[in-house]
Amino acid sequence: MARWLWCAGSVLLTMPVLAQVAQGGSQDGTRNGTQVGTQGSWPWLGPASAPFLPVPEIDVDPNSGTTLGLIPTWIRTDDQQVVRRIFAPDIIHNPYFGYGARARIFAFPSADSQWSVVGGGKQRVEREFDASYEAGRLRDMQWSSKVEAVFDRSGTPRFYGIGNRSPAIDQTDYTNQQMYLQARIARNLNRTVQWAYTLRVRGVNVTPGSLAHVASLERRFGNILGAGVNQEVLNRLAATLDTRDDPTMPSTGLMVTAYAGMAGRHGFLNSSLYSETGMDARAYWPLVPTLVLAGHLSLRYLPSTHHTPFWALSSLGGDSSDLDGSQPLRGFGTSRFYDRDAFSTSWELRWTVAKFNAVGTGIDLQVTPFADAGRVFGRSGTSPLSQLHFVGGIGVRALARPTVVGYVDVGYGSEGIAVFTGINYPI
Repeated sequence: MARWLWCAGSVLLTMPVLAQVAQGGSQDGTRNGTQVGTQGSWPWLGPASAPFLPVPEIDVDPNSGTTLGLIPTWIRTDDQQVVRRIFAPDIIHNPYFGYGARARIFAFPSADSQWSVVGGGKQRVEREFDASYEAGRLRDMQWSSKVEAVFDRSGTPRFYGIGNRSPAIDQTDYTNQQMYLQARIARNLNRTVQWAYTLRVRGVNVTPGSLAHVASLERRFGNILGAGVNQEVLNRLAATLDTRDDPTMPSTGLMVTAYAGMAGRHGFLNSSLYSETGMDARAYWPLVPTLVLAGHLSLRYLPSTHHTPFWALSSLGGDSSDLDGSQPLRGFGTSRFYDRDAFSTSWELRWTVAKFNAVGTGIDLQVTPFADAGRVFGRSGTSPLSQLHFVGGIGVRALARPTVVGYVDVGYGSEGIAVFTGINYPI
């Protein structure tokens, strides 16, 4: 409980600074002609007098522990006080991998396009690089596109075996190194309806774990499919209906995506690894002006598999909700459960309990009770609604409209409590 309170407080203290970054303040520390810096005994907290914005960093994850750091942030704006570029390096410490540093550049040439570059590493094991460019975000034009290049080496992934009842006592650790290039091009029929094609070329190298207190994967599971070096070429088609009032902080509407794809080990278009089909739906209902009910439903099937690596199977656990990635189960670590198919549903009551100004920025404070349920399964004819894992919890969110959401979610499941922090809504 003490760690949860500490994390919640850190997010709330950080949000005014993040809001200043997102909403834009001119380089002389003013917005719309009004001074917004904090003066007096805390001049380093105000953009009018500080050489940079000092953003504290606290990243809590059940697998990787608590990472602490500081993000000194520089902002460049245009003549209309709109943020065009953010430079945000950081210095961090992780209990498993020591000290590290990262550099981040986020650029917003227009409301319709953006690009970013993030890179860094720690003293031991972990390295990362991520570059992306996106255009057509507003869907005003006929075409939208996004391209991303990623290198990531992580030493904290867990594997417990295959199946919905894989026991916690079988926990193992492995080092996951992956490189991929992903491109997505979409045809916008209008702002609501979109067809998209995604191509991803990925190489994954699974090697022995690096955590002394957790057994290494190969010691317990031997030569499991997915260990060593594997390649994947994915082709996917998706159709999306999106009526949400806002892509970042929706309060009404829905977004439904149906998709199908195939992945091969080699070659451009084949299903020599697996085929996939699924749907992802999100809906938002404003019950009263200060209360929004949010729901998320995900279902993924792999109709065919051919010696498919475990990391390409459907999975459940953590706080993320990627289309073909691990689905939310916020009482467990990321990808706690693996199998061929997966079902997941999450519900939140987003209750705005307070509104206040901090550092010249309006902040909405939300308390969010939530519930997650889901399962993985591999037998044909198995009901997605049987033998579900359930998680209940509560979240604290701070919103700096229109672009920043900071959250702390505390979930409780059959294996205890898990704490997650991040930016943007989990579902």
